[in-house]
Amino acid sequence: MFSYMDVAVKLVIGFICLIIFINMSGKGNLAPLSAADQIQNYVLGGIIGGVIYNPDITILQFLIVLLIWSGLIITMRILKAQNSEVRKWIDGDPIIIINKGKMIPENFKKANLSVSDFSTMLRMQDVYTIQEVRRAQVEQNGHLTVLKKDSDRLGVILVAEGSVDYDMLDLMDKDEQWLNELLREQGIESVDDVFCAEYYKGTISVFTDNMKKTTRVTATES
Repeated sequence: MFSYMDVAVKLVIGFICLIIFINMSGKGNLAPLSAADQIQNYVLGGIIGGVIYNPDITILQFLIVLLIWSGLIITMRILKAQNSEVRKWIDGDPIIIINKGKMIPENFKKANLSVSDFSTMLRMQDVYTIQEVRRAQVEQNGHLTVLKKDSDRLGVILVAEGSVDYDMLDLMDKDEQWLNELLREQGIESVDDVFCAEYYKGTISVFTDNMKKTTRVTATES
């Protein structure tokens, strides 16, 4: 027999679960930043939507399913935070479709992106010719990031959580030796100790994470 009270209780539980998930994710909303985020949203929506109107599934069973799902999400987040390879495997890497002004046709196919769609995405960012583009990449959430040839307003992340972005170094015509020398000038012997390193207008800003304390040092490129 259909019970509005049962639906109401399940709806309240689902609503509370959504609030907890948003706070737990630290994003303030459910907008996906990666494929993993999209899958999480789909699964959560399927669980809540499929259970609310099904009288055969009890509230206790609903709570158990939500607990199992939450455990999987928390485990995945811990693994992503502790291992960069796991993070890349789960979230994937951005797909570079233009590098140093040159289009990469095979990466367009990899991103399942046509040239006409790419042109439309450029116009949405007020870029009206491919000749203006120095670098373009499709992010994990499907959005397009564009760096213009004459633009110096964008910072470039060279190191993220101990992982060097070799594509960005190549874009700058630099190598890992150049990066390591700058780090050593700041007393940093290993890139593993770097939480984030950003290049912006000739300046390298390095953030380290030692003993849970984040510090910042800056070196200007000679």
